[in-house]
Amino acid sequence: MVFTGAGISTESGIPDFRSPGGVWSKMSPIYFQDFVASREQRREAWRRVYNKSAGWTGAAPNDGHYAVAKLVEMGKVSSIITQNVDNLHQNSGVPDEKVIEVHGNASYAKCLNCGKRYEYEDLKPRYEADEDLTCLFCEGLLKSATISFGQAMPEKEMMFAEAEAINCDLCIVLGSSLVVYPAASIPLYAKQNGAKYVIINREPTEHDEMADLVLNTEIGPLLRETIDLLEA
Repeated sequence: MVFTGAGISTESGIPDFRSPGGVWSKMSPIYFQDFVASREQRREAWRRVYNKSAGWTGAAPNDGHYAVAKLVEMGKVSSIITQNVDNLHQNSGVPDEKVIEVHGNASYAKCLNCGKRYEYEDLKPRYEADEDLTCLFCEGLLKSATISFGQAMPEKEMMFAEAEAINCDLCIVLGSSLVVYPAASIPLYAKQNGAKYVIINREPTEHDEMADLVLNTEIGPLLRETIDLLEA
């Protein structure tokens, strides 16, 4: 099982959340409760979608994403559990059913009531007409498919992620600071159930003392070399 965080995508130019220059140093997050309660906050959230100010979409996968996709193709990785919302694992060729997104996906919108998916381009004329974007089927509020602060974690995805963690024999964390819970508890389930635990991250993490191997290095170059060795 592979568990990925923002560090795998910073090598594609996507900003992380908390570091200097990260997303939340440039703009305040919009809490879920405020989005639901305030039309003004909803308009601001949609403005950020269409001007791409968060920078979560539009980048290309890097060597790290392609290496993980190759490990999936080779049958060595059963699933990718990701905190990222950038869709880059899918863009690198990983089948949708192999990616478990515990923090959602920024590349499309969903109805908060019925869950119907909407594409941003289809919604853009309604946004530009200053509509309050609601579902055409149930009139529920539409929102980017990310999990916002204050929003409940997706139950199905968390259940699948925990099951994968419990059943894996090796958990590799790529680019996560492992400070955002409950997502950061998922690798611990793997370790507690007998899996080996490997962390590859540029900076130390709070889980390092529990890991079997820690490598503080760039993800893309390391994984590219690993794939070259496996294919040699």
